[in-house]
Amino acid sequence: MADTATGPPRSGRREPAHPAGPQVHRLSLWQRLKRDKVMLLLTLPGLLYFVVFHYVPLLGYVVAFQHYEPYLGYMHSTWTGLSNFSAAFSQPAFWSATRNTVEIAVIQLVFFFPVPIALALLLNSVVSGRVRRFVQSVVYLPHFIGWIIIVSIFQQVLGGAGLLPHLLGKVGLPRYDMMSDPHAFPWLLTLESIWKDAGWGTIIILAALIGIDRGLYESAAIDGAGPWRRLWHVTLPGISPVIVLLLILNLGNLLSVGFEQILLQRDAVGPDAGEVLDTYVYYHGIQDNDWGVAAAVGLVKAVVGTVLVVGANKFAHRLGHEGVYRGADR
Repeated sequence: MADTATGPPRSGRREPAHPAGPQVHRLSLWQRLKRDKVMLLLTLPGLLYFVVFHYVPLLGYVVAFQHYEPYLGYMHSTWTGLSNFSAAFSQPAFWSATRNTVEIAVIQLVFFFPVPIALALLLNSVVSGRVRRFVQSVVYLPHFIGWIIIVSIFQQVLGGAGLLPHLLGKVGLPRYDMMSDPHAFPWLLTLESIWKDAGWGTIIILAALIGIDRGLYESAAIDGAGPWRRLWHVTLPGISPVIVLLLILNLGNLLSVGFEQILLQRDAVGPDAGEVLDTYVYYHGIQDNDWGVAAAVGLVKAVVGTVLVVGANKFAHRLGHEGVYRGADR
């Protein structure tokens, strides 16, 4: 007679499989909030800043669809539909400002954007920590100087009575006033931006360089890679996510090329060369009390910036980068 106590079960039913490891207990929303309450409190001031100064003012775009009267307010101003947009699009000054804005933005994107990256790579290659800190302090300093001081300094150097025209006259060459040359205006703005903000822009790049594993450089050196090959195969791939992120954010601000900087120099070159969308909104919208047109142009800028950020972010996903935010499929 067979021993039924030690034989396999005859029912054909499988025993439930036990997980190989411990089950992960998912925290509820309240538990996660309680766990991260310190970090959430630290981010609260920044969140309030964006809510108060960026998200709440978005409600003001309703003016773009009204014949806005400040004394009547939003509720009692006349609704005009899309007439403010058609009025802006029908003005040659708007298209001239758009052309100047795009030209300045492209020049700054091509010639200004790589400068902080190159400067950060140079600073990172400095062996002496004391020298590196001194150079960093020097290149950071112009960021804290106001634009009116920056423009005054360039006027003293490149203006009609400045140092450069004076030296050109001394050596017998024609005196050249770059500050009043309409054709050189986009390049002048780019030069000023590089001098003022290139050093400040290196902060994020230097932080990304610090995060690269030093063992990768040692392995590359052992394999015979020289400095340039280590730069190409180790450094640039290590900071490429940050570069892509900054590039996407710069594309979002493509139509905002610096209101104060251009306003201070617009009259020297004339509206044909110095008018951009920001100054167009100021002169044709605010000074002329045409609030609806000003809001319509601002809304167009916001929509174009959003489209550029979303499109560039999707393109970054196709290249394997995370971009500003992760897609639904990532």
